[in-house]
Amino acid sequence: MFNRQRSTTSSPQDQPAGKRARTADEPPAAVAPEHAPPPEAETVPPLAPPDYRGAVLDRFGGRAATWSLRLLLVSAALLVFFWVLGKVWDITLPILLALLLSTVLAPVAGFLRRFMPAAAAAGLTLLAGIGALVALGFALAPQVSGQWGEVVDAASDGVVKVQDMLSEEPFNVSSSQIDQGVDKFVEELQGNAGSIAGGVLSGVSTASSLLVTALIALVLCFFFLKDGNKFIPWMSGLVGPNSSTHTAEMALRSWTALSGFIRAQALVGLIDAVAIGAGLLVLDIPFALPLAVLIFFGAFIPILGALVTGVLAALVALVTNGLTSAIIVVILVLIVQQLEGNVLQPILVGRTLDMHPALVILAVTAGGSLAGIIGTFLAVPALAVYTAVFRYSREQLELAAQERPPTAT
Repeated sequence: MFNRQRSTTSSPQDQPAGKRARTADEPPAAVAPEHAPPPEAETVPPLAPPDYRGAVLDRFGGRAATWSLRLLLVSAALLVFFWVLGKVWDITLPILLALLLSTVLAPVAGFLRRFMPAAAAAGLTLLAGIGALVALGFALAPQVSGQWGEVVDAASDGVVKVQDMLSEEPFNVSSSQIDQGVDKFVEELQGNAGSIAGGVLSGVSTASSLLVTALIALVLCFFFLKDGNKFIPWMSGLVGPNSSTHTAEMALRSWTALSGFIRAQALVGLIDAVAIGAGLLVLDIPFALPLAVLIFFGAFIPILGALVTGVLAALVALVTNGLTSAIIVVILVLIVQQLEGNVLQPILVGRTLDMHPALVILAVTAGGSLAGIIGTFLAVPALAVYTAVFRYSREQLELAAQERPPTAT
């Protein structure tokens, strides 16, 4: 009678997959609106740009501080070295003079060693060298010492004459601007004429100390000539096997640089003295022999020695023979110096003493301020030895850098 109706409810089994019917005790689920906005994403603050300028400044400041500390340490070491050198100068000076004299006499001693014992060869060479110096001194001393005062007076008069020429047309330089400097120069030149003539005696206080220094230098020179070939093995044995090779090479290079400088400068000075002295004789300028001797010794002080001796010769020519002769002397000196710098020095010295002229001037100035004329004479040989050692050290560092295995990345 009654029609059976289909139930509107469905069992849980009849529900679609993933859905479940809500029971009576469950709260109604929140229905998300159809167009609800997406949930807000979590905000992250942007990264600050890297401070490149600060990093560069920090790196630069660190390097500057490191090099400043190194410079201070090197400066302190140099100050200590020169302080100690000044304290033991009476011992150091004979050693240096003996080394320089040995560089000149070593070839002769080496030749004689082939025919006689080493002691006899060294003694004979030393006696021959002393005899040659004494003979040369006796030959030149009377003329040079007798004319040196006149040379100084002529140079002083030349300075005054140059001052008068500058105060006239076309220069019109006020004499008051240069009076003070000229007067001081003339006073120094006249007052120190004796010390200039015996300039090699600077730094030695008395004649007795000079005699002691000369005797010690000669004795040391004898031993250097006799046992010079034994010093390098002896030094190598002192430093040990790890450093013996480097010590021997640096000593050999230092000796080569020192002997090369002395021989080359002696030959260059002789050529300069002969060429300029001959020119002075042709121009009939007085005191040609003293000026030639001064030019020879001035060649051992590169650049500054040639400049001073050339100016002195020009001043003497100006006073004795007039402006034309002075100009010719200046041209002659310039030609000889150009020949020396562009031809003689590269051939005789080569790259062994390839030093910038600025370094030479600084070395000569520093040596003169520290030890007078002896310092100016010894400055460039010391710089030559330092340059040889520095170049060898740089070569070894470059070889070590090339042999170092590449680092793993």
